[in-house]
Amino acid sequence: MRITKWIVGAFLFSGVLMAQSADGKQPKLKSQKEQDAVMAIFNAADPAGRITAVDALLGKFADSEYKGTALFIATAAAEEMNNWEKTVIYGDRTLEADPKNYGAMLILARGYATHTREFDFDKEEKLAKADKYAKGALELLKNAPKIRPDIQDEQWEAQRKTWISEAHEAMGLAASVRKKYDDSVAEYKLGLEATPGNQNLMTRIATAYLDAKKYDESIAAANQVLALSGLNPQVKSIAENIKARAVAGKATK
Repeated sequence: MRITKWIVGAFLFSGVLMAQSADGKQPKLKSQKEQDAVMAIFNAADPAGRITAVDALLGKFADSEYKGTALFIATAAAEEMNNWEKTVIYGDRTLEADPKNYGAMLILARGYATHTREFDFDKEEKLAKADKYAKGALELLKNAPKIRPDIQDEQWEAQRKTWISEAHEAMGLAASVRKKYDDSVAEYKLGLEATPGNQNLMTRIATAYLDAKKYDESIAAANQVLALSGLNPQVKSIAENIKARAVAGKATK
């Protein structure tokens, strides 16, 4: 979950930043200098600049009520920079400051699932974290308040379902690393229930079937992707590759 334009815009409300948190409490600024430090985070030109601004805020205002929000933004920025080590550091700090920050949980869930390999000595420990954070986010998202009060109900529900889908995708990825492909498909399908037509998830389903050597199912899933209107060219290429590999695999059985 990289910070999209919509999410960045949603952070800004009455000159202050909002977090992806189920806490629901509106933090308060204690001085003009603190407000300036908070706004420097939002106004930063790039992810590295946002992290620098977060560190500056917390260096000057360690007890800021925006600590959780700021650390979450740093977590998302570190993910955007593909810096997994920093993502974990800031993600853990976010949850220490704000245990209900489902945004940080989703980032960590996805990160642990995608950065864990089959032969890692601590594979199960890391995958357990992926599942824990994804499940934690799902629980919080059940009744999470809007991150901004003026967001329309339909817009909020669509975004909430997107995050629910991301949680199931993370658990599906973790299951794939465990080679539990049936579990992986089940999670991806739950994600699809929340976001019908999700090209990424549909492709992941086709891949999971391929990895499980269920070639007919993989071909059918790939065909579903290829039949979508407005298909992303990159996704189309991936789906075609999956289908070709499944056809080849079927021929050798």
